[in-house]
Amino acid sequence: MPLKPSVAMVLAAGLGTRMRPLTDHLPKPLVPLKGRPLIDHVLDRIAAAGIASAVVNVHHHANLLIEHLARRTAPRITISDERDALLDTGGGVRRAMPLLGAGPFFVHNSDSVWIETATDNLSRHAAHWRQADMDGLLLLAPTATSIGYGGRGDFALASDGRIARRAAGASAPFVFAGVSILHPRIMDGAPEGRFSLNASFDQAIARRRLFGLPLEGLWMHVGTPEAIVAAERAMDGAAVG
Repeated sequence: MPLKPSVAMVLAAGLGTRMRPLTDHLPKPLVPLKGRPLIDHVLDRIAAAGIASAVVNVHHHANLLIEHLARRTAPRITISDERDALLDTGGGVRRAMPLLGAGPFFVHNSDSVWIETATDNLSRHAAHWRQADMDGLLLLAPTATSIGYGGRGDFALASDGRIARRAAGASAPFVFAGVSILHPRIMDGAPEGRFSLNASFDQAIARRRLFGLPLEGLWMHVGTPEAIVAAERAMDGAAVG
């Protein structure tokens, strides 16, 4: 069994309701950012990190997304078809498990992008994976400086790398950046049908087997039309700088 991820799952099946009206006639992963579909930014990063295979789940305007992905050459793409039902993040991963293999795998939201520093965050993420200790390793971004995110954060990070949910009514220093490495055992006992990966994360926290890694760079949650504008402005500034 491989000790490092050799495949990634890209979550691309959502309805993209917060991205309307752009998603009225497009799946959210095909919404352009700097002239290229969001999902291409993600898949390019996956390929650059040396991950040869990706599983992409589809539902909303699935045919458009499948046709677009067929024109890519890297990474090698397999479709996980969810046109029969919306399964949410956890249900989508559970359905795709036969395509993901027996080892650890990346899960990457299709609207999670960032501006790198000198570091390839996906390769760095993989280097921090410890299979004996971890059921999941989440990439975390600073709550205060992330673009397109207006919440109060998700997690606190302990000195040993374990994470804890923020308390009700409190704020937390880190937000989940939409990228994780998971071991298949995180799906042990998972229900069939629709459920959120957050349920699996909480179970892993209870087992003390969910860890976090701070992202190096500027994370951008591109979930609304306004966030597209903010992200493009940040990318333009980085290019000038």
